[in-house]
Amino acid sequence: MQLTLRDGLLLVPVTIGHLGREIVVPDVVVDTGSATTLVSADVVAPVGIVPELDDVLHVVRGVGGAEVVFSRRVQRFAVGEHSVEGFEIEVGAIDGAFDINGILGVDFLLGAGAIINLRTLEILFASE
Repeated sequence: MQLTLRDGLLLVPVTIGHLGREIVVPDVVVDTGSATTLVSADVVAPVGIVPELDDVLHVVRGVGGAEVVFSRRVQRFAVGEHSVEGFEIEVGAIDGAFDINGILGVDFLLGAGAIINLRTLEILFASE
């Protein structure tokens, strides 16, 4: 799958399936410095990914500061044709200083066997 380079960031769309519905989330940063995958709460709310009373909140820290997130196991999480069933994402606010909708972290990249080719700006997977 082709990556987009914008403002020095590698971006890719992801597809999330939850509760029988799917949404394509554009402009997700491919980030080998992030341990986990984070998606904007505003973007995924239309498919029913919203905070629930029994959610445990976590604080994640990064270059942009700290954010409070909750976790949700989604039915399907895909980058291009590569899909993972029952993948856990973190959901929260994304710092408005960046025009992004999420962060694709090492949890997905390692688990999926991702190969990032910076010469061709592609993300491939071991099964391809």
